[in-house]
Amino acid sequence: MTATTPRIPTDAFPEVRGYLSACTGGLPTLETARAVHDTIDAWSAGRLDARAIGGLVERCREHFGRIAGVDADRVAVAGQVSQLVSVVATSVPDGAEVLCVSGDFSSLTHPFEQLAARGVRVRYAPLDGLADAIGPETALVAFSLVQSATGAIADHAAIVAAAEAVGARTLVDLTQSLGWLPVGAAPFDFTVCHAYKWLCAPRGVSFLTVRAGLDDALTPIAAGWCSADDVWASCYAGHTPLAAGAGRFDLSPAWQAIAGAEAALRFFAELEPGLAQAHAVGLADRARSVLGLPECESAIVTWADPDGSDLAALTAAGIVASGRAGNARVAFHLWNTEADVELLASALGR
Repeated sequence: MTATTPRIPTDAFPEVRGYLSACTGGLPTLETARAVHDTIDAWSAGRLDARAIGGLVERCREHFGRIAGVDADRVAVAGQVSQLVSVVATSVPDGAEVLCVSGDFSSLTHPFEQLAARGVRVRYAPLDGLADAIGPETALVAFSLVQSATGAIADHAAIVAAAEAVGARTLVDLTQSLGWLPVGAAPFDFTVCHAYKWLCAPRGVSFLTVRAGLDDALTPIAAGWCSADDVWASCYAGHTPLAAGAGRFDLSPAWQAIAGAEAALRFFAELEPGLAQAHAVGLADRARSVLGLPECESAIVTWADPDGSDLAALTAAGIVASGRAGNARVAFHLWNTEADVELLASALGR
């Protein structure tokens, strides 16, 4: 019996030609879009069930844990990455150093820059030198596994090893990786991830993972009624216990967004491991060939475009792309096909 090639589930998504911007925002699956519409219809009809939404939150937690390779009780559910990074920032000792990557996304770095009054110093190093830059003064190393501006992938194993050697903790942003790159949250002390990019959820659903044993190292500075195991028994002052696990860092969910997120995360939790990576990187390398760039392991393709002329040509041809830090940027995901690479080549006259 011969092995069959796994089918790429492009039919799970709407038919959209030339959308090369998963790194800006993913397309919803058809089921995700239906879930959001159904929730809005229920809201409009006065039938929105808040307790049922709570059940969707728990399923999102379970799906995300499966995708990220951690137990569900290690996952917190919130709205935005910077909110969750701010919680991690409470673990940094006064006078300590936080090491970040030069040019990394500001939602990951900016919260630490607000700790100057406690003597916390933020130092930056290039991605390819991050492991070597870790020193005895470093309390926390914060980096995106895949860089937003360039698509470069961090050597996370080397960085984690260097951090462990000096007793530093690691915080990793998985926003630009989880959904196509099968590196989850387990190797790191803390991770954050906004699910609206490669996990194709509505914007407004983010996740924090906390390694077992580190819950008490963080202060739940945004604790509210959803920070308890039994949220409906914790609505009012006088009985506000924290959840036993990472759920203590939960924030009140955006109801319509969480409905779509459950469908999106279920899709990725059930997807064959490695399928998205093989498909997306394969198309990205075909695009690199068109652009005269070497093959790479990233689903994000960037090239110098200081005057924006290439991005303008892509836009004129009906391609949705983006520009970041003087580069043109495209990305490939499950809905993309060879036709998108051909459209890219035609738009740039390659």
